[in-house]
Amino acid sequence: MTEEPPVRRARHLMDPSRPRPAVRQEDVQRLERVQKWVLSILIVTTILHLSAGLAIAAQYVDKDALSAGVGLSVLAGAFGVIAVAAGLAIHKRAIASPWLLLGVVPGIVSAYLVLR
Repeated sequence: MTEEPPVRRARHLMDPSRPRPAVRQEDVQRLERVQKWVLSILIVTTILHLSAGLAIAAQYVDKDALSAGVGLSVLAGAFGVIAVAAGLAIHKRAIASPWLLLGVVPGIVSAYLVLR
């Protein structure tokens, strides 16, 4: 009577005799925290790039169309505030906070450069 050796499955295949370990709650929380930070960084940097693009575009408006340059500067500031508010909302923080003042910076710098 010869005994057959156990069948070895490749590591990437499921083995019915060895089920997956149970998912630990702290692992799930850690993964959610990392996902939240990655999402907020992507959204905030994307919207801030839009804000910076508007601020740069305001610098290339003709001198006789000053109102267009100021309008683009205002839009740059508005999108900066939206970027900061989106980051705060993703982290479930109060949206009305002093951090919103940071979002106005691209608009203020752009308006200063347009009006000088």
